[in-house]
Amino acid sequence: MQIETIHREIDDFIKNLEPEVQARVLRTLDLLESYNYKLGLPYSKSLRDALFELRITGKKHIRIIYCFHGGRIYLLHAFVKKQNKILKKDLDLAKKRFSLLI
Repeated sequence: MQIETIHREIDDFIKNLEPEVQARVLRTLDLLESYNYKLGLPYSKSLRDALFELRITGKKHIRIIYCFHGGRIYLLHAFVKKQNKILKKDLDLAKKRFSLLI
């Protein structure tokens, strides 16, 4: 499956990460592309409403919310996780972008 970003903000977020963190994000995206639906913990976790969370850990905990649609993987939102739970605003933004696909 091919990975696509739904918003330029996601590409910019990844490009602006420190090189070490960016490399981990790109490796995890490669895993997602290879294993798609079969990728599980610790790299991926199912959320609700057909959304998934890509989990990149390290000094910074990066989260990328994504979905599967039309034979592709769409990256909907990316952020640095600072709390135990995903904030409602982050989830709402991902849901809004997901609604543009369907």
